[in-house]
Amino acid sequence: MEQTGGRAPRAGLVGRIPALAVLEYGLVSYRRTWRAGAFSSFLLPLLTMLGFGVGVGAYVDSGVGGVSYLDFIVPGLIASTALQVAVGESSWPVLGSFEWIRTYFAMAASPLRVGDILGGHVAFVLFRVLTSSLAFLLVAALFGTLHSPWALVVPLLVLLIGLSISTPVFAYSASVRSDSYLALLFRFAVIPMTLFAGVFFPVESLPVVLRWLAYVSPLWHGVDLCRAAALGVAPDWSVPGHLLYLAAWAVAGWLLARARFRRRLVV
Repeated sequence: MEQTGGRAPRAGLVGRIPALAVLEYGLVSYRRTWRAGAFSSFLLPLLTMLGFGVGVGAYVDSGVGGVSYLDFIVPGLIASTALQVAVGESSWPVLGSFEWIRTYFAMAASPLRVGDILGGHVAFVLFRVLTSSLAFLLVAALFGTLHSPWALVVPLLVLLIGLSISTPVFAYSASVRSDSYLALLFRFAVIPMTLFAGVFFPVESLPVVLRWLAYVSPLWHGVDLCRAAALGVAPDWSVPGHLLYLAAWAVAGWLLARARFRRRLVV
C-alpha cells in the first residue's frame, strides 16, 4: 500500500465522511440479524390493520373525517411505527454501547470524533425506521388505503419523524446508567403518545388539556402530515409549521445528544 508521510491514506467516501464507518458497522451487524425481524415487519402491519382497521372499523359505521376507519388509522400507524422503531433503536442499543458492550468507547479510541459516532448511529436508526415503515406502507398499499400520489412522500416524512424522535432519545439514553429508566420512557412517553396523538382517533375528541399535550408531541405532527399525504387532504395544521416543529425537535435532540456523548466519551 502506498504510504503518504508514514500513514496510510484514508481513501473513498468513508474516508471523507467517517460517520459512514459507524453506519457500516451497524449494517454489518444487522446483516446477521435481519431475518429475525423480516417476517414480523410484514406480519405485524397485517395483523394491526386487520385487528384495528377491519375489526374495530366494523363498529365505526360512519367512518372518521369522511373516510373509512381503516383509511383513517393507516397513516397514523405508519407514523407510530416510525416512533416505536426510532425509540427502540435509540434506547437499549445506545445504553448498551455505553454500559455493557462499550462499543462507543472502542470507536472513540479510533480517529472517529463524537459527531461521527453519533451521526453514524443515527443514520443506522433512520435506516431501520425507513425499512420498517416501507414494509407497513407496502401492506397499506395492498389494502388500498393510499388515495393520493402524495403518499410517495410518506417515506421522507417517516425519516423526519424518526430523526425528531431518535435524537432526543439518544440524549436521554446517554444520560442514564440503568435500563430501568428506559422502561419509564416507554411507560410515560411512548405509550401515551401512541394512544393520544391522533393515531386511532382525532385529538379533537380529547379534553382540552390532553389535546394540547398531543399537539406538543412530535408524533401528532407526523401523524397529521402522513394522513394528509396518504389521503390527499389538507392537514389540520400548516405543512411548514409541522415540518419546522419536527425539525426543531431533531436539532435540539442532536445538540443535547452530542453534548451527552461528548461528556461520556471525551476525557
